[in-house]
Amino acid sequence: MAGFRLLVGLGNPGSEYENTRHNAGAQWIEALARQSQCALRLEKKFFGQFGKVYIAGEECYLLIPTTYMNLSGKAVQAVCQFYKIPPEEILVIHDELDIPPGTVKLKQGGGHGGHNGLKDIIAKLSNNREFGRLRIGIGHPGHASQVANYVLKKAAPDDYAKIEQTIDESLRYVDDIVCGKLNAVMNQLHSFKA
Repeated sequence: MAGFRLLVGLGNPGSEYENTRHNAGAQWIEALARQSQCALRLEKKFFGQFGKVYIAGEECYLLIPTTYMNLSGKAVQAVCQFYKIPPEEILVIHDELDIPPGTVKLKQGGGHGGHNGLKDIIAKLSNNREFGRLRIGIGHPGHASQVANYVLKKAAPDDYAKIEQTIDESLRYVDDIVCGKLNAVMNQLHSFKA
């Protein structure tokens, strides 16, 4: 496993979406940028906020698309084309309905599970699904018809605190994640419960 060169945090742009469940991925990248003292700046050609950072001695790119969630692939595609990054060297950090708040899962490859951001990224990468995913649990509202409303709202304070804890916890392993030591990280992270 070569490791990841591009770390992408998904979310929706604009202050009304800040700290909503759907923006957990963007929040993760913001936290990593703070931790690495990396200033993210708006990069028009990449349709997002972008920064370069060294993690475990490797040069990595941080990206938060500033398109809406369902167009996330446009930003990912632009960075990948510019820096010649193959899909398997991308890690997408996103909110995950199928796991409860306070849990986080890491995997390489897979489907989109109905997530519009992942759907668009897969489409823009010519249907290549081999990128990594760090899935931050936000829980499920109980019924499919409630999902759209649910993901665009802020989590209840105790759930929000759990989401923040999972972000902090997963950032502790960022060196190993970037180096591609996924199994070691999975063993630790998958047993974590905020």
